[in-house]
Amino acid sequence: MIELAQPINTASLIYVLDFIGVIACAVAGTMLAISKGFDLFGCILVSMVNAIGGGTIRDVMLDRHPLFWTIDLNYVFAITITSILCQMFFRPTARMNGVLKLFDAIGLSAFSVIGLTVALSMGATPLIAVMMAVMTSIAGGIMRDMICQELPMVLQKEIYITAGILGSLTYLGLGRLGVVAWLCELAMLMVVFGVRMLAVRYDWHLPSIRMV
Repeated sequence: MIELAQPINTASLIYVLDFIGVIACAVAGTMLAISKGFDLFGCILVSMVNAIGGGTIRDVMLDRHPLFWTIDLNYVFAITITSILCQMFFRPTARMNGVLKLFDAIGLSAFSVIGLTVALSMGATPLIAVMMAVMTSIAGGIMRDMICQELPMVLQKEIYITAGILGSLTYLGLGRLGVVAWLCELAMLMVVFGVRMLAVRYDWHLPSIRMV
């Protein structure tokens, strides 16, 4: 068993990761909404859906009440302020797709960690916890793309779910070895982000299983 000191408070780390994911997804949602010509409140709506949609569905499925953003309005304030600032200073460019994927990857990795740890804290089995990690990280993006009339990237051959699963398995594996929680979370964060960005950089896609 690996015994390591725990200089970082796990609850604080989770909260920080949650806000990293929220702000990243708010930026990504606002950028896409701007490119579609949405107005001020339309952009804020899309950023809200992208940032807290996955976590909301996760909490409903786990019967976890009250919903996290209804008791901590810092989430709503952070998303709104981020969206407004993004609308003030962001202008669509030819590189927008790459920037969008970067912020998507940040949100994907942070929300995967949040989804897994929240599910485990609720007594979920490892399989359900992995499913909640995936749900938390992709559901908001799917709803965002649907509102913006885009084919969700996660439903194409993009490496999204695979990254979340690999990161979750990393967390569970390290946990079985006795590694402290905060190191498991950081390792999962790096795996998910690393796999996703490598997939973007080298154009990795899931293979087709079509037989004919």
